[in-house]
Amino acid sequence: LSPTRFFFGTKKMKKVSQRNVIACAMAAVGLSMSVVNAIVSSKLQIHIPKELKKPGNGYEHKEALFGIPPYGGSIQKNVVYAAEDLCTPIANPPWRPPYILFIDRGGCTFVQKIRNAQRTGAAAAIIADDRCLCKYSDCVPDEGEECEEREPIMADDGSGSDVSIPSFLMYKQDADLVRKYLVDGTPVNAEMAWKLPTLDDRVEYDLWLSPKETAALDFLSTWKEAAIALGDRVSFTPHMYIYDGVDAGCQQGGEDLCYNLCTNKGRYCATDPDNNLDEGTSGADVVEESLRRQCIYLEYGKDGIAVPWWEYNELFIIECDNDKYFNDKDCVNSVMTTVGINPNIIENCMKESGGLAKKGKNIVLQDQLGKFENAGIVILPVVSVNGVSIRGALDFAVVFKAICAGFMTGTEPSICKKCANCPDEYECVLKGGKCKSSGSVSTGLFVGSMMALVFGFSCWILVQYKRQQQQVQDQVKGILAEYMPLDNNKQNGSTSIEDDDDDFDIPNNRSNDLELT
Repeated sequence: LSPTRFFFGTKKMKKVSQRNVIACAMAAVGLSMSVVNAIVSSKLQIHIPKELKKPGNGYEHKEALFGIPPYGGSIQKNVVYAAEDLCTPIANPPWRPPYILFIDRGGCTFVQKIRNAQRTGAAAAIIADDRCLCKYSDCVPDEGEECEEREPIMADDGSGSDVSIPSFLMYKQDADLVRKYLVDGTPVNAEMAWKLPTLDDRVEYDLWLSPKETAALDFLSTWKEAAIALGDRVSFTPHMYIYDGVDAGCQQGGEDLCYNLCTNKGRYCATDPDNNLDEGTSGADVVEESLRRQCIYLEYGKDGIAVPWWEYNELFIIECDNDKYFNDKDCVNSVMTTVGINPNIIENCMKESGGLAKKGKNIVLQDQLGKFENAGIVILPVVSVNGVSIRGALDFAVVFKAICAGFMTGTEPSICKKCANCPDEYECVLKGGKCKSSGSVSTGLFVGSMMALVFGFSCWILVQYKRQQQQVQDQVKGILAEYMPLDNNKQNGSTSIEDDDDDFDIPNNRSNDLELT
């Protein structure tokens, strides 16, 4: 959700001043940030020391809107106190991971603090609020500080996609007490748990987005297989974000004051996706596509699986999701026809619901306004499971695990049992539940590797054998070479032994050259 993405073209705007558009944008921001998710999906409890343990769900807190909590699980670790504000990384953390890092609020954004906590090796983090909420009479504000009327929101500053550890904000009256124990050196052990409401043996999940949310493109392109595999054990409902132009001040005196951001004479509006009010895709185009997708779901998604809806989104991203074809009738109708959707049925739904040109209400779009406000959706895109918004990026694995965790124990569909704990959940679902365990290899690869090993070992043995034979032959040749001169001399009749024998002949035949005296 990014109403701050309002920028203006270079051409002169018609019938409206930039000031009116800014007013519409700021009103949209106020509307979107005025609600928060009211469903408590997590627990914060301190087990040690015993006097800090609270009954029931423990301490009141706020969940961060970034990071990836282990839905269906918990983190129970010793708590360590970061005396620094953690606005800069700690070079040599003195704590042995894993642990829960207790951090004071202030100095920089929540995301920056939690990112630096993650780098130290923390498994999770707790931010200690430094301001009292006015509704808590037992909270004592710091000197010079006044209480706050509105509860803080641990929002993403836009850079939190790399933060994976979960975090809570603990209110000041509780945080001050816990900090005192930590500073005194008393061991503190805390538990942070996340649990999705388990309705029965079925799970309901909702997707909240805008047709131009780039962060949802990968999910829209890959989730269809999971929707089919989960089957009728889950019920899916999409919701398209638009904001109320009447409350935003876009509709006044029957005139649309927000240029091309709205339909129905300024009643239903969307942010300009390409930041150019004079060219490209307009906010009104986004509202029209939102209505179309809701009608596709209403006409073809009543089974709760909504395969045609997923197929339309997947092909639309490929064929029409650009400035030239986003609202091109031929492109849109071609995509619907290809995936088995009758364009006439959808066109009729869009008209019968109230259309887009008249000043009056469109019942489908009006219903979407109420759904977003009641659910308290702040950040888009997001998936909610059994009414609880799933934190973290809109990722296949995160959503799949969260849905599987939403079933009552023992009622999970077989695809959850086979793939929820796989290293690659998407590949497992694509292969019909065949999980490739971490570090395992296929049979073909194993057999091929063994054959290569045997062949290589055989070659080594052969080389060693040949080398040994050659060495033996060389030694034999060397020995023979030493005796060959002796054989040659014997053949010539001139060996020294024979000469010596002649010298010791019978005296009568001795040589005249030999003197005995």
